[in-house]
Amino acid sequence: MNIVFMGPPGAGKGTQADRIVKRFGIPHISTGDAFRQAMQEGTPLGLKAKEYVSQGLLVPDEITNGIVRERLAQPDCAGGFLLDGFPRTLAQAETLDDILASLNRGIDHVVYLKVDRDLLFIRLTGRRICKSCGEIYHTKFRPPRTEGVCDKCGGELMQRADDSEEKVGTRLDEYFNKTEPVLKYYDAKGLLREVDGERDIDEVTAQIGAVLKG
Repeated sequence: MNIVFMGPPGAGKGTQADRIVKRFGIPHISTGDAFRQAMQEGTPLGLKAKEYVSQGLLVPDEITNGIVRERLAQPDCAGGFLLDGFPRTLAQAETLDDILASLNRGIDHVVYLKVDRDLLFIRLTGRRICKSCGEIYHTKFRPPRTEGVCDKCGGELMQRADDSEEKVGTRLDEYFNKTEPVLKYYDAKGLLREVDGERDIDEVTAQIGAVLKG
């Protein structure tokens, strides 16, 4: 089964993706992981990507597309895959179709975790992370017993720089502006499976399992 997983920051996409790949026995492929693998292996495209990453620059689409192509062609993807973080734009969606066509493959499902923007804002800006052990808390949904202190190790809790209100607002606006055309593209192809990402984690997993079976 070939699945594309989509969802805005804070939708719980990572949690659900981990559950789905275990259930179906397919690899979870994120562009970040694919970049790291290509750079570690020193492939020509990996070396090119490293030049941009080391300077803090965005990797151009042609390099990203090539790395995705290489990753999807690997043997562990023969029985299916869950692709996460790609495509992000309409141009990338069209390129992905070309990549899969060249591999005699196709997309079976595009799962989109739908969450209201206001709830996403609350989820992201309220997130706190322990500096020492990395445990994650939330000021509203999972507060520590003592404000600012990790329950597990007593470490100091911090807010990531990109979880500030200003940064979160920008990230969400950018995501929705770029993603709407991609969702319409897949909807027109009859591949889009919209899931209510505002429900309990287990309920969301059940919804995803149901649409993938269907």
